Amino acid sequence: MSESSERKAPVDLGIYSRVATDTSLDPADKIALIVSGIWVVLCVVFLAIVGIGGSENLGSLRFLIVVLAVLLPVALIWIGAIAVKSARIMREESDRLQASMDAMRQIYITQAQMAATTMGPNVERKIDEIVKGQKRAESALAEFATTRPISVPEPSPERPAVAPMAPAPAAPGVDAQPDLALGTPAEIYGTPVSTVDFITAMNFPETADDRAGFNALRRALADRRAAVLIQASQDVLTLLSQDGIYMDDLTPDRSKVEIWRRFAAGERGRTVSGLGGVRDRSSLALSAARMRQDSIFRDASHHFLRTFDKTLASIADRLSDEELSALTETRTARAFMLLGRVAGIFD
Repeated sequence: MSESSERKAPVDLGIYSRVATDTSLDPADKIALIVSGIWVVLCVVFLAIVGIGGSENLGSLRFLIVVLAVLLPVALIWIGAIAVKSARIMREESDRLQASMDAMRQIYITQAQMAATTMGPNVERKIDEIVKGQKRAESALAEFATTRPISVPEPSPERPAVAPMAPAPAAPGVDAQPDLALGTPAEIYGTPVSTVDFITAMNFPETADDRAGFNALRRALADRRAAVLIQASQDVLTLLSQDGIYMDDLTPDRSKVEIWRRFAAGERGRTVSGLGGVRDRSSLALSAARMRQDSIFRDASHHFLRTFDKTLASIADRLSDEELSALTETRTARAFMLLGRVAGIFD
């Protein structure tokens, strides 16, 4: 007796469980059965009153016509019922799959939070040591870059040395491309980068074959202030990609250029809250969780946010509306909007 009851017990499959003992009719089947019965009764009453006719021209086809008139509508009724039932089953499967994906994502976030809370002191000490080592390395690199002597070529006998002069005016009808000095002298921070190259470098090369993108990135790295922002952006983009967050997958709400100029001028609050236009909840949740748990990610994000903010404040007045709009569409600007919203700098 116990063995038979064990064989009949349904197996619980969680969100994919099925109740095999439910033999009741589906609502669509009930409606189809009622409509079919009504149609058959009406046909029988009609044939009983009117009859099938007495003409000899139809012969044996008379019976076939009667069968088709009765059964064909019934078949169409049941086909419609099956279609309605299949659509309902597919909708339930889609909702169940979405629920399972949300549950898996919530479990992943919970596990990450638990792993962060159970992190031992030795691991935290090692991470702090790594962060301090990175800061010392950055300080050493900055000192080396600022104290390295600049070699000035001696003038050749055929060509006498001349003092630096202002760039020659552009020819009539040709727009000169200004240099984006980023508020620093060229003698200290290298060759100033042009606006087009700076915006292209902020978006990084599209593919490995993007020669124009790599050339613009190389020229932007020659300007130390631009190179600092590019390195900070590359660090956070690499860290975000470890969680499967890519800037090409984000479609943030576009803000007006005037709002970006207000933010660059130091305005904060509700008037500039639209800059945090990233609406991807999974990317925001993963970034916020890692911001709380990972000290390296938190330091890199804050360094990137400060660098982007300072750079934007120093160049916003020299950019046209079209150039500023193009800058806000780059991958670096999208990372700034994502991390800025997580850090709450737009509130």
